[in-house]
Amino acid sequence: MTHDYGLFAFESKDEVLAKSQKFWNPGKTRFWMDAEVPLVIDRREEYFLYDMSGKRLIDVHLNGGTYNVGHRNPEVVRAISEGMKHFDIGNHHFPALTRTALAEALVASAPANLTKVIYGSGGGEAIDIALKTARHTTQRRKIVSVIKAYHGHTGLAVSAGDDRFSRLFLSDQPEDFPKVPFNDLDAMESVLRAGDVAAVIMETIPATYGFPLPAPGYLEAVKRLCDQHGTLYIADEVQTGLMRTGEMWGITKHGIEPDLMVIGKGISGGMYPISAVLASERAAGWLSEDGFGHISTFGGAELGCLAALKTLEICGRPETRSMVHYIADAVGRGLDRIRSEYPDWFVGIRQNGVVIGLEFGHPEGAKLVMKHLYENGVWAIFSTLDPSVLQFKPGVLLRPELCDELLDRTEIAIGKAWRDAAATGRRAA
Repeated sequence: MTHDYGLFAFESKDEVLAKSQKFWNPGKTRFWMDAEVPLVIDRREEYFLYDMSGKRLIDVHLNGGTYNVGHRNPEVVRAISEGMKHFDIGNHHFPALTRTALAEALVASAPANLTKVIYGSGGGEAIDIALKTARHTTQRRKIVSVIKAYHGHTGLAVSAGDDRFSRLFLSDQPEDFPKVPFNDLDAMESVLRAGDVAAVIMETIPATYGFPLPAPGYLEAVKRLCDQHGTLYIADEVQTGLMRTGEMWGITKHGIEPDLMVIGKGISGGMYPISAVLASERAAGWLSEDGFGHISTFGGAELGCLAALKTLEICGRPETRSMVHYIADAVGRGLDRIRSEYPDWFVGIRQNGVVIGLEFGHPEGAKLVMKHLYENGVWAIFSTLDPSVLQFKPGVLLRPELCDELLDRTEIAIGKAWRDAAATGRRAA
């Protein structure tokens, strides 16, 4: 059966996979085929993905939170469609209607000290903007991040992340990008003591590391150390923002006013690429000194601003906040019940709102669970830098009946993975 999409067509899923290897990314395509997750996404709506074969999956990967308000959310689609009657990408050199409106809305939603907005087209670019801004503000070069952190793959961002990616492109720079263990306050204090660090960049909850939760008081103490040593605090809220923790921005649950805050992924509404850095007056100094200091043709594209305005409004509704608390409670209790049935295999739950990591009793246990979830109609992904942990991220508008279905399917898949692990000797490390 021919799959006709108007501008292109494929005879089969096998043809897509073969051409994906030939023309796109052979390593990534082959990885998923070898993992027995040969997903080629066709139709998508709400929190559902449909493979080319017609297989339906409940999406609790959300591409890192990109689909926080669902796939092709009708309100976001309508905002962009209506906007296309008047707007396009725009011209990045000039003041713009949509960029100004979104900047004002973002500032209103954020910690009170953040007063300026700088736009990018994706999270990695926004991280680069934040790091360049910190260097300009402090006139220092060093950027401290967490071991096994992930902040993107662009120039400075990849240097601040895990060595797996920075070494690949000869971007590992330990002298300028020292890294410390997460939740180790002594290590953080030791590296800041010299007074030569421009910024500490922290994911509020490190996502690609498997969502380890900050110890009580840890983030607050890091912010105090930054203030003490003249270092800026950058909150990476790309995966924890937009109500995913039950507050608009996860960092506000810690009472922290960061010097810079990075927003990406979900702010796009899953429909148009856009990212942003929110900056304090002090950190935003270069915007007055030389407003052309960072140039991004597609940063703050005007149609993206419309998608972001609608997404921000949806996430800020009181009923959305209430829904997140309901989902977090229902899914959390259901997962805890499932965990109690397989305590030697499903060994822990890391949860803050609908940011959830499931811990398994084998170094690569989450990969096995991912495979069985896929077979049973759920799409979740293992944590790249700790594959014992499965990233399990329900959307903020997940309907109650879909919460129940998700838990039923998850319980069956974890049970199958438990039996499979016993048969292959992967039950424990």
